[in-house]
Amino acid sequence: MSVHPPQGPGVRLTWVQPEDLVGHELRQAAQDGRDAREIEERWYAAGGAPAPDRAGASEPPAPPRLRELAGQLLDELALLESPLAADEPTGPAEIMAACPHWPGPPEAAATVGRDRLHAAWLGRAAGCLLGKPVEKLPLTGIRALARAAGNWPLATWFTEHGVPPELLAAHPWNRRSAPTSLAENIDGMPEDDDLNYPLLTLLLLQRHGRTFTTADLARLWLDELPAGRTFTAERIAYGNLLAGVEPPETARFRNPFREWIGAQIRADVHGWTHPGDPAGAAAQAHRDAVLTHTANGVYGAMFTAAALAVAAGGESDVHGCLAAGLRVVPPHSRYARAVRLGIETARAEGEFDAVVDRLHAAYDSTHHWVHVLPNAALLAAALTHADGDFTRSIGCAVSGGWDTDSNGATAGSLAGLLAGTPTALPDHWTAPLKNRLATSVPGFDRTGFDTLAALTHQEALRP
Repeated sequence: MSVHPPQGPGVRLTWVQPEDLVGHELRQAAQDGRDAREIEERWYAAGGAPAPDRAGASEPPAPPRLRELAGQLLDELALLESPLAADEPTGPAEIMAACPHWPGPPEAAATVGRDRLHAAWLGRAAGCLLGKPVEKLPLTGIRALARAAGNWPLATWFTEHGVPPELLAAHPWNRRSAPTSLAENIDGMPEDDDLNYPLLTLLLLQRHGRTFTTADLARLWLDELPAGRTFTAERIAYGNLLAGVEPPETARFRNPFREWIGAQIRADVHGWTHPGDPAGAAAQAHRDAVLTHTANGVYGAMFTAAALAVAAGGESDVHGCLAAGLRVVPPHSRYARAVRLGIETARAEGEFDAVVDRLHAAYDSTHHWVHVLPNAALLAAALTHADGDFTRSIGCAVSGGWDTDSNGATAGSLAGLLAGTPTALPDHWTAPLKNRLATSVPGFDRTGFDTLAALTHQEALRP
């Protein structure tokens, strides 16, 4: 019996095709100082293409010979040593040793109330939802769309009302998000990976407690996380698990996204459940992050968890939270430099647009819009410039472009914690959420944020 190949375009999965991964790994090699010129020349001489600029897959697919070469080159690139490795370790002991101001255990046990956690959940959702319709849009497009609607600086949701048709045609909204995230369309919190991962972390803690292992997280993902709801480093790691690769090698094997933003968006619950204990939050976030990320990608999770832990303790302002986050990041790493650049630029410029322009000048030509470094700089700048104000925090984070929904979510989480109660958040941000979120994480679809706060509070109280 003969078998004929299927007709039509087939399935072009994003973030996994070897021919797409090579370009990303070549860019990563340039960023961390590996000399990949010879490999790069072989790739382009064979007809290989650069990485897709903004999407996850190129068109058309590569012929079999080029795909085979792509796999070989990815393995060769992995053997190149980075001169920055000593300053950017991934192991927990090495990270602690590299941090001269690593925080000690809290002098007294701190607690976090349900109201503060409720505000954190709402803040994360609102910030994420604000950024969803403009995800992947260039900075010029975000500014033009908001200004045309009279919403600049950003102070409320994006809308099509009042925006000229030619501008909408030039800068189309994110096609998957616009039906649920423009002001005229919002009806509760739609599904997003920036909310799915906190839900999964909550499940992880409910099942395994604070002593969970990276392997526990891997099994949870395989049981409860649909593969199609993963992206970039998480999708690579998921595929590696299915192929029998063990953590933490899942983060390294043919994974050019290992220093992108994915681990940073998974860190919130680790911080929320460690009020006043940034070191404990960072250590827990590390065990989560190494399933998918290395070095700077891991630092993003640790920084975020530590900053949120201090905010959850209720004894610091936003600037103290950012300073606490830096204490768990190796100071000579590129991540620490990105955060410091964001803070310093925000302090030096009176207008946030000027801050953003300087950060884009520093990163646009060298980093993908989902890479953790430009987004860390922007997040730190937005939080510094907003000085704790909720609307300005999420507005600045989203208005800076790059990974708009992820940065809006993390900024909203921290600003929500600092606000302390749901009623302290402006009603125009929280009312459209209707106290429910959509998700494919089992058991949580249409759950209220008040219920999530109560469940998170239980984990914060667990020894």
